[in-house]
Amino acid sequence: MSADDSIQGEPGPEEAAGVGHNQVVWDRWHKKRTFVRALEGTYGKLVRGLLDAPRVYHLADFEWGGGPQAFHKSLCNPQSTEIAQSIEIHIDAIAPGGSSVKHGHMNSAVFLILKGKGFDVHDGNRLEYAAGDAMIVENACVHQHSNASSDEELYVLTMKAKPLFLFMHMIFQKNVDMPPNDPVPGQEAYQPQDL
Repeated sequence: MSADDSIQGEPGPEEAAGVGHNQVVWDRWHKKRTFVRALEGTYGKLVRGLLDAPRVYHLADFEWGGGPQAFHKSLCNPQSTEIAQSIEIHIDAIAPGGSSVKHGHMNSAVFLILKGKGFDVHDGNRLEYAAGDAMIVENACVHQHSNASSDEELYVLTMKAKPLFLFMHMIFQKNVDMPPNDPVPGQEAYQPQDL
């Protein structure tokens, strides 16, 4: 595939990673990433690699990205861990009164609320939750995550089979509204802390 064959706004393989299909310049979408790794080598080498892979991943070993209202850490995916080929797990922290990007994607997701209280809007329907709750986002649902508290952080653990969906070319993800560029008033210095 040449640069001329690429999707509008996407670079060809000989170019550096560039802007996503929705023309957004946001680190998560324009840096080069590994979505599914090749399974190469001998069977014995593959098995040994899985057996030797770590089983515990420490939150403190990963950097927070995003901001100023919504932050994330990718804990487990095909790019960051050898053992994960079919799942992606990340943690999100949303500042008091803050919200995330409003978006939709092909894969479903399960969210475990670790701390705080918040609400999601799924295809126009408001769903409220608090620490200890689990929530499911269905395939192709347009949704946004929001912190319902004016003084407490919201932490959410997200688990999804996104790499499998991408492998099957169910890759279309669209941002409806980008995350806010401005911090929540009164939360200008907000930075998430590790749990």
